[in-house]
Amino acid sequence: MSKYKGILNNIARYVELTDDEITQFTSILKTTRIKKRQFVIQPGFVSEYQNYIVKGSVRVFYLDDLGKEHTIIIGIEDWFFSDFYSYVHRTPAKYFAEALEDSIILQMKYEDVEEICSKIHPICQYFRYITEKAFSYAHQRIVSNISKTSEERYWEYVTKYPEIANRIPQYVLASYLGISPESLSRIRSRS
Repeated sequence: MSKYKGILNNIARYVELTDDEITQFTSILKTTRIKKRQFVIQPGFVSEYQNYIVKGSVRVFYLDDLGKEHTIIIGIEDWFFSDFYSYVHRTPAKYFAEALEDSIILQMKYEDVEEICSKIHPICQYFRYITEKAFSYAHQRIVSNISKTSEERYWEYVTKYPEIANRIPQYVLASYLGISPESLSRIRSRS
């Protein structure tokens, strides 16, 4: 069970599972190693898995009609990622998910998560809690993007997530914040 320590600790922050429930839950987990710059999700294919990062970092992004990248999720250890619309609605993905570092992830198929949630109430509660948190953070990010300057967004992000800001490429952070890499360089040089 030590290879599942991270996700089990994450779950234990919200709900308590019996040993049997832990065994049932870990039976749906698939461990996958991904290399830096390897894609886990690509547009046109259904996002089959909800992914939990054990080690490494990943970004989820889309390309606009002009070929410009827009990063919508940056995740490190103990974070989840997917093209959640594709994952939930079983439709072709619109986003890419790319490893920013050599990474290890745990993957959970949609059908397996649905089945385990129907059998184990605390697991269902857990997924509800993390979905609610993700939803609330997404709303907070939208408000930040429309009400704050690029410099305010940068400082808010590096204050809240210094370990991520120091770890990921500058162009990824700029894309996530909705600013150009050059603007990000100017903001950083003023600090």
